[in-house]
Amino acid sequence: MNASTSSNVANYLPHDLDRALLIGRVWRKTDAYEGPSVVAVRNGDVFDITSSAPTTADLLERDDAPDIARNAPGERLCSAAELIAASLSNDESAKLRLLAPCDVQPIKACGVTFAVSLIERVIEEQAGGDPAKAEEVRQTIASVIGTDLSKVKPGSEAAARLKAELERRGAWSQYMEVGIGPDAEVFSKSQAMSSVGFGADVGLLAASTWNNPEPEIVLAVNSKGVIAGAALGNDVNLRDIEGRSALLLGKCKDNNGSCSIGPFVRLFDGDFTLHSVRRASVSLRVEGVDDGFLLEGVSHMSEISRDPADLVAQTCGRHHQYPDGFMLFLGTMFSPIKDRDTKGGGFTHHLGDVVTISTPQLGALRNTVQLCTEITPWTFGVRALYANLASRGLIG
Repeated sequence: MNASTSSNVANYLPHDLDRALLIGRVWRKTDAYEGPSVVAVRNGDVFDITSSAPTTADLLERDDAPDIARNAPGERLCSAAELIAASLSNDESAKLRLLAPCDVQPIKACGVTFAVSLIERVIEEQAGGDPAKAEEVRQTIASVIGTDLSKVKPGSEAAARLKAELERRGAWSQYMEVGIGPDAEVFSKSQAMSSVGFGADVGLLAASTWNNPEPEIVLAVNSKGVIAGAALGNDVNLRDIEGRSALLLGKCKDNNGSCSIGPFVRLFDGDFTLHSVRRASVSLRVEGVDDGFLLEGVSHMSEISRDPADLVAQTCGRHHQYPDGFMLFLGTMFSPIKDRDTKGGGFTHHLGDVVTISTPQLGALRNTVQLCTEITPWTFGVRALYANLASRGLIG
């Protein structure tokens, strides 16, 4: 790896890599076996700690997870920069590449947690999934609402008064209900083991003609409801399908490659905490390879309508348990509206788009957009994971 390549891949790693407490998963090919391993990054080097934590769910369950990540014995595999470079190479024969940093944890997601995305969801609904109608509906909705929704605290008396007024005008929406009502939208984004990681392809349904990335921070939560760390995620969204009916949420959210998480989970410690998440700014960059299109933007977590800790509390507790922990997408303020193909048509993906989601303390998550029917199918599930670990003598 030359100096130029090394400098480039460094942009995908946390800016304070020497202090960042990172864990993740890699796919390893050795003379003895092929399969997933849990890794920790220490001072920029990647160590296999699978003998101490066969899954990241196991690691996050431990009260001493930070100590294990820092000190558990393990084989040095390579530098973090070399792992990033290998994961970008698209070389199927590579002996090492990044996977999503979660494994048996269910993947949950919160929707409509930012005022801007709330308006766009209402627009999708009112436009019936037709992007050609979006701008007209956008102007109508803005005139009817007549207030800055970012200043409305969900579940407050002010929110209740606004709801009553919008109902009187016939403008209330199911998206308004979860955006400013007392209950957050929490849905199942993807199945355990199904998320792709850094450098992989993400997938769109061929039937979708209006879609976009959703750059988000993803919390790693254990079975006790303890938020152990955070990663970056792309909650790939099909605006036209969800706009036709919210009952199609599963169809538009859970497809092959429609969920990406990575590059690592950064564990909470003295340098990185939940307060760091609350202060984070998440950048989005979409580069079109076929048309030179460029979309850039920044989302500030300080503008989220519901605190991340509240979203976790609404997801798990006495009302709902997650014995293997879970990953929780916190929602996005991005619903890109920059015209791409036609005036007033807004944004939609082209195949081959390169999507990069970044924030300094978590690094950057990069994926390429393809059809979900054309990318590598998901075949390695929970049964395959435990069979693989057992064959390597890592579990009984």
